[in-house]
Amino acid sequence: MAFTNATHGISDFMKKTIRYSPLRPFVGGLIVAIAVWLLGTHRYIGLGIPTILESFHQQLPPWDFLGKMAFTMTSLGSGFKGGEVTPLFYIGATLGNALAPLLHLPFSMLAGLGFVAVFAGAANTPIAATIMAIELFGPGIGSFAGIACVVSYLLSGHTGIYRSQRIGHAKHHRHIPEGMKLGEFSGYRKRVREKTKNS
Repeated sequence: MAFTNATHGISDFMKKTIRYSPLRPFVGGLIVAIAVWLLGTHRYIGLGIPTILESFHQQLPPWDFLGKMAFTMTSLGSGFKGGEVTPLFYIGATLGNALAPLLHLPFSMLAGLGFVAVFAGAANTPIAATIMAIELFGPGIGSFAGIACVVSYLLSGHTGIYRSQRIGHAKHHRHIPEGMKLGEFSGYRKRVREKTKNS
């Protein structure tokens, strides 16, 4: 939820402040380039597959998932399209890696659960993400992945990385018009609140 809301928030802010759309990715790219130069590392840009693999075998800096989130949200929010799936895997795997010592569980297990659960919540795909976990990590992780993916899906609310995705049914027993796009949900929620206030 934090990832999708922040990404869409950055996108909305960029659209309001920079009217000329080709300039938005230029500004976002400049921000990312300056941040990489200031940090002196390329760790949080690109696909990050080596870091994803590392997260299954050794302890990584606990802030890696936050770094990747910040760079990915800035890139996507400023107008760079596509490329959100592998960064979500990176964010999930490194978040799982960071939680492993706190929960006294193996890095490989929590990195795998984070890998699929963050994607399940951000893309609203708990079943597909659970099946992906079984395909990638074996059937032994299936029940744990199912729980992690469903919890992530439920806690993500009516947000998602794809604003055009349609809501089939409400997650939390609220009446939401069937077929509403995720991008329309926040406006709908505002109208319902105003209507309730005025009643």
